[in-house]
Amino acid sequence: MEAILIDSVQKNLRHFMHSNAIFISHRLCAQFPNETNLQLLAGCYLQCNQAYAAYHILKGTQMAQSRYLFAISCFQMDLFSEAEAALCPANEPNAEVPNGSAGHYLLGLIYRYTDRRKSAIHHFKESLSLDPLMWAAYEELCILGAAEEASVVFGESAALCLQKQYLNCATSPSMHSSVEDCPVISARPTVSEVASPRQLRQVQGLKDNAGNHEGASILGGMAGQLINSGPSNISFYNTPSPMATQVSSVAPPPLCRNLLPNGPNPNSLSSDSSSKSTVNSVLQAPRRKFVGEGKLRKISGRLFSDSGPRRSSRLSGEASINANGNATVLSGNGTSNSSKHLGGSKLSHIKFRSMTIRKGQSWANENIEEGIHNDVQNDSHLNITSTSSCSSHAIEVKSCEQKTPTFPVDGLVMSSSKVISGTSEILSLLRVLGEGYRLSCLYRCQDALDTYLKLPLDHYNTGWVLRQVGKAYFELVDYVEADRAFSLARQITPYSLEGMDIYSTVLYHLKEDMKLSYLAQELISTDRLAPQSWCAMGNCYSLQKDHETALKNFQRAVQLNPRFAYAHTLCGHEYVALEDFENGVKCYQSSLMVDERLYNAWYGLGMIYLHQEKFDFSEHHFRKAFQLNPQSSVIMSYFGTALHAVKRSKEAMIIMEKAILADRKNPLPMYQKANILMSLERFDEALEVLEELKECSPSESSVYALMGNIYNRRNIHDRAMLHYGIALDLKPSATDAATIKAAIEKLHVPDEIEDRL
Repeated sequence: MEAILIDSVQKNLRHFMHSNAIFISHRLCAQFPNETNLQLLAGCYLQCNQAYAAYHILKGTQMAQSRYLFAISCFQMDLFSEAEAALCPANEPNAEVPNGSAGHYLLGLIYRYTDRRKSAIHHFKESLSLDPLMWAAYEELCILGAAEEASVVFGESAALCLQKQYLNCATSPSMHSSVEDCPVISARPTVSEVASPRQLRQVQGLKDNAGNHEGASILGGMAGQLINSGPSNISFYNTPSPMATQVSSVAPPPLCRNLLPNGPNPNSLSSDSSSKSTVNSVLQAPRRKFVGEGKLRKISGRLFSDSGPRRSSRLSGEASINANGNATVLSGNGTSNSSKHLGGSKLSHIKFRSMTIRKGQSWANENIEEGIHNDVQNDSHLNITSTSSCSSHAIEVKSCEQKTPTFPVDGLVMSSSKVISGTSEILSLLRVLGEGYRLSCLYRCQDALDTYLKLPLDHYNTGWVLRQVGKAYFELVDYVEADRAFSLARQITPYSLEGMDIYSTVLYHLKEDMKLSYLAQELISTDRLAPQSWCAMGNCYSLQKDHETALKNFQRAVQLNPRFAYAHTLCGHEYVALEDFENGVKCYQSSLMVDERLYNAWYGLGMIYLHQEKFDFSEHHFRKAFQLNPQSSVIMSYFGTALHAVKRSKEAMIIMEKAILADRKNPLPMYQKANILMSLERFDEALEVLEELKECSPSESSVYALMGNIYNRRNIHDRAMLHYGIALDLKPSATDAATIKAAIEKLHVPDEIEDRL
């Protein structure tokens, strides 16, 4: 009865019949009240997002799996101290963390959200060392700025770890361990090897949702292994893979078991043979490789403005975009007037890569068919001649691969050579993805774009990669390319809301009010409980200058997920727009409590203190932002301004020069440099900089107003009056217009006094 109930619960969970699974689990626990069955019941509630129920069911339990599930429920309820105590009991200081890699990852999240950075980094690294495929742990390390290069993390040690897991034998670094060290694994279990009904009750580890590093939920579903265990949990007998062809009972010589993929080792051959059954390995198509055509010149559509801070992570509200003048137009033949790639590769480049694949498909298919034909022949050969011992110098690589011992991997039967080659391919892919993500988190965005171009087309044209490409262009203030990448990501994965908060900010800077409104409505209709949806809606209202309604939408995003740091930052921007600086400071500080490396929150605080003329505080916060993102021309510009305000003009000029070199199309550092030169009474140098700036931004009123101030200081009143007039004609903001009019009035006061005398 107990085995039948357990099997029914697992079957209902696989079919997402949660209410029925909960009912059957209650019957199971009533009839057989033990801790293992309580784990199953708690897992049902966790899959229904009812962490509070799992919390009460598992409170006080002692088994490792129970403590892990209890820690998950505590984490989802923000009971971090209880979650930590469950994973690391105080009375058992040397106890292992439950569920290995998953347990260390969960513990790392707990330490991260309780502001214990070093401990969090330690457990994320431990999680990766136990399971190199725990990508979520590497993501967290990148976010914390503590990730090693991907080539190190997903290198040789990771390959050996994975091979150990799937080959189930201790392998030496050279992969030439003796045959006797490796156990023989049957491709098809006998009746005696099938798990008993009581063994089926033992719930293995739950897989956490590695994709949600914001911490909203780390449970990907009840007992990942319950679901992933496949049909073997429904019936008590394993169904053999249809790809596995049974051969004769005579085994190949054991000398070929640990054969490397590059060919046989003649020194290890032996004439010994044993009678163990083997099966053919699953055929694997040859890997296709693609080469990016390289990085071409990018387009930036920015204009200059010296208004207050805006929401861009690159903080280029001070350098707004003229999308119409610089937008890239695709011609009818699919090519672009700009030769820049989308993510380093534009749409035309993607089409070119697609054509390359289509041309090569016939070659690939022929090779696959040829491989199948050869394998059939080799199988026949094995059936006939497997009783004879193989010669130490006459064995072929192909036949050796067929004779290697086989291993069941998730219902598929694979040879050891396939496992080795498979792990190598997986890790080579993770090395590219990991390095690109690490560089993005370090704001080395152009390097990240170049890295993503190394991916095969099938992986490059996925929603996750294209969103990362869009974020990289966003940080580079290339909003046109960012829009293109995000749009393509939406076409490929319209169901994914990840990164849509950034996409809405891209459309905000491009002033694409129609596209932004449509995106916000789409996201709200897709998921009203996602913070990204309300961030997009808030940006939509903010673009219409309705800051109060925008603030309400951003506050709704914070309410849905308090760990969504970007929503806190957007709230701060809206408070600044409403000139409520006190609440703006609180929002920026809340953002930094979630993610201390969110540099635009440091920037926001610096702007508030600069506005309040608290120059020491301003310099400190701009310095922190600059340390996190030393590539940002905008941050360097205001950092230099703050340094000049605290009487460190020499250092300020050095920073301004760096800002100009970092982005020559950004006029802000040139304007700030002219300001500093004017305050140092180096008027001629300041005018030279402004004349150069006037060529880049001829319609910017602030440039002419500053030139008017310089001529006024030099008592050249007619030229000062001319430039003040031009500045007013360019329709500056109300505040700037009032300042210019006040300066004009001061010009006339000395003339009136002279007339009276």
